[in-house]
Amino acid sequence: MHILTPRTAPADLPRWPGQLAAIDMGSNSFRLEIGQLIDGRYRRIDYLKETVRLGAGLDTNGLLTDEAGARGLACLARFAQRLQGFTPAQVRAVATQTLREARNRDEFLTRAQAVLGFPIEVISGREEARLIYAGVARLQPSMLPRLVVDIGGRSTEMILGHGRKPVRAESFQVGSVSLSLKYFGEGRFTESAFRQAQIAAGAELEEGLEPFAATHWQEALGSSGTVGAMSQLLAASGITDGRITPDGLRWLMEQCLRAGKVEKLALPGLKEERRAVIAGGLSILYTLAANFGIAELLPARGALRQGVLFDLDERVHAIGLQQDGHDIRDASVRELQRRFMVDTQQAARVTSVAQALYAVAQPKASAETRRELLWACALQEIGMMISHHDHHRHSAYVLAHADAAGFSQSQLRRVGELVLGQRGGLRKVETSLVREDFAWQVLCLRLATIKCHARGEVSATAMRLKRDGASAELQFESGWAEANPRTKHLLDEEVAMWARSGPLKLLLQVQR
Repeated sequence: MHILTPRTAPADLPRWPGQLAAIDMGSNSFRLEIGQLIDGRYRRIDYLKETVRLGAGLDTNGLLTDEAGARGLACLARFAQRLQGFTPAQVRAVATQTLREARNRDEFLTRAQAVLGFPIEVISGREEARLIYAGVARLQPSMLPRLVVDIGGRSTEMILGHGRKPVRAESFQVGSVSLSLKYFGEGRFTESAFRQAQIAAGAELEEGLEPFAATHWQEALGSSGTVGAMSQLLAASGITDGRITPDGLRWLMEQCLRAGKVEKLALPGLKEERRAVIAGGLSILYTLAANFGIAELLPARGALRQGVLFDLDERVHAIGLQQDGHDIRDASVRELQRRFMVDTQQAARVTSVAQALYAVAQPKASAETRRELLWACALQEIGMMISHHDHHRHSAYVLAHADAAGFSQSQLRRVGELVLGQRGGLRKVETSLVREDFAWQVLCLRLATIKCHARGEVSATAMRLKRDGASAELQFESGWAEANPRTKHLLDEEVAMWARSGPLKLLLQVQR
């Protein structure tokens, strides 16, 4: 259902207050869901889906082809038209396995974000699994221990959960598109191809045999187009009431073998968009049923896109409440601090100083930009557990490769790059320093680190900053330099550092 855009909406306000949008850039399909949560209840407003087959566009070198990229960009352009009037705070777009794999993903993402008009986050496999479970658990609540599986185009997610809490979440690199291309690439159905596809799927899923064994759950649900398609095929042919069973899957494979070729397969309810990937999805489903003791798999309400939307709603509320604890990313930061034995008192000192400086330097910065700086302050020393020497490099590496609930890979890399820039030369982050917000973030983090270098109590307002264009002036009272010679020495070196290779100019000014 489309709602007419009010022409009288003020330019600085969203045209659709209260509405949120989630974009799932999957390996087979792109989906846009627009919805609203009212008193905790979810109402879908609009849903758009296009079969893009981005995953089929990865060549043998792991590069996304121009043709596949063009299909994705065309779809995003249509989504952008529907999202006119939405603010960045109302939209979250996530990309999954294909763009996790694509070696030229940054090039595609630059073009895609320009077309869509909103940032696009590449999420890790575990984060994808967590969000899938969030969508299912919210729209299909249950207190039974449950297994949720989601077969995508190039990955399969498995999640154990209880209520709304995911207990274990994993992502396996096998999907309906990748398996269909490899074993059914010519569109032929043979017993040998099904057997080889199931062996390949089993080899990939084997690590999950114990963690996701039937002893850990009481009901199994399937989220995704693959599960929904198989359920519809079985129901339309009167084989089951929509439940996916081993017998039903064997019946579907028999129909494929009788047809011999994709184009000859005639089943009630078979959509054209599913025809090319049915064999791969069927092979994964049968492997799951046979190896994980799934007697019946029920189609689930809820999927990745709803999980993304519910996660976005929590972020919006966290910003509105202006306190931690309502955004799962804050909990992830605390867990990383605990795991890497971070000195939280030092982290708090650096955070307070950097926050005060940044509020003056960038008073109109977005909430996400401010939070990324604060997370960088909180996590700047996680590399200390590896080595004190060059700990900022170790910290950045850990963040770039960590799985942290709520964070996309893209955002963790941004936080990691801030952490990398906290000390030493600036050339290692020079490509990002061209972004004004990043340059000011790095400067404030570095100044806060210098101010707190003695690891003692400090005042958050001990450094007074005055900004004039691209210049930052630190103001101190008379006698301060004589009382703090080591801090003054470090600040003099910082001034020289920005003079040599920074886009900003740093000045020290003693007030007389």
